Amino acid sequence: MKEKVKELEYTLPYNRYVDLEVFEEEKKKIFFKSWILAGHVSQVEKKGDFFTFDIAGEPLIISRGNDDQLNAFYNICPHRGAKVERSEEGNKKIFMCSYHGWTFHLDGKLNKAPNFRTNDLGDHSCMTPVKLEVYQSLIFINLDSEALPLKDSYKELVGSLDKYTFLESLKKVRVNQRVINANWKAVVDNYLECDHCQIAHPAFSKTFDMKNYNIDLHRNYSCQYSSLTSGNSEEQAQFYWVWPNMMISIYPGSGNMTTSQILPIAPNKSLAIYSYYFPSEHISEEQEELIKFVDQVREEDFELVEMLQEGFHTQAFKQGVYSPSEHALHHFHQRIKEAMDVR
Repeated sequence: MKEKVKELEYTLPYNRYVDLEVFEEEKKKIFFKSWILAGHVSQVEKKGDFFTFDIAGEPLIISRGNDDQLNAFYNICPHRGAKVERSEEGNKKIFMCSYHGWTFHLDGKLNKAPNFRTNDLGDHSCMTPVKLEVYQSLIFINLDSEALPLKDSYKELVGSLDKYTFLESLKKVRVNQRVINANWKAVVDNYLECDHCQIAHPAFSKTFDMKNYNIDLHRNYSCQYSSLTSGNSEEQAQFYWVWPNMMISIYPGSGNMTTSQILPIAPNKSLAIYSYYFPSEHISEEQEELIKFVDQVREEDFELVEMLQEGFHTQAFKQGVYSPSEHALHHFHQRIKEAMDVR
């Protein structure tokens, strides 16, 4: 007698990975309402240091003011809407809009407005501020002025990461960027399941104990973890996904961390920013090997998700199905549905 197949559970419809209206709605309901990793304090160590950052088409500046405080504000001049700072990073005493010469202090407040007799221009006296918080030297921003504090939104995650006492002392030593021809959700989907690992990631599968590969689910994050197959260390690699678009990986050995930011560009295009953090800017041979290992896994994933994106456009199927082990993927999709208010 054949065993009865359990009722299938279906993934998000494929049109949600290709539709422009869905993409625009996700920007407003997810990326404009969530805490998003923008950078690291090592990028703004000195007064006057700044870097620019775009999230879902919204240009921002993060700067360290003369009062030593970090500031975040839209990189948009209140006069006529021109982008103020064109450089990706640097150190300045003042920001100037190259369109009409309006100048701004390091906290975004207006310095001078040519052809105006006063600097008291109401709401136009300042570049629009953005909420900013720092956790473990990571800089997060939130475009929602009513957003809960970061630690209130991610209580469980903070409790888990606080065990790594070395995180605060790490420096951002290398950054790789890559445009991926795939929807941002497809990249996250791929990260959240390891059913494909033994096929697509042979080196990864040999390095970690795939028979004891675990995934724990929490409200705003999930964590995959496993031990090394060689050596006597009981340390485990921890792979965190953090709602909505960030991944944090911490490997066994000396203090280390890698972060991944998957930023939406278009329905079928994303920007992946991969950052590597170590205690010193001088990278050891062991650390270079770790970076090489991580990059290899990512390159293998790039090919997979771009192939996947092509399939989303076909008429063959409207949506996929979850395997019995794809709990984290299902969890992510439920969070998407909740944020988007869809069933």
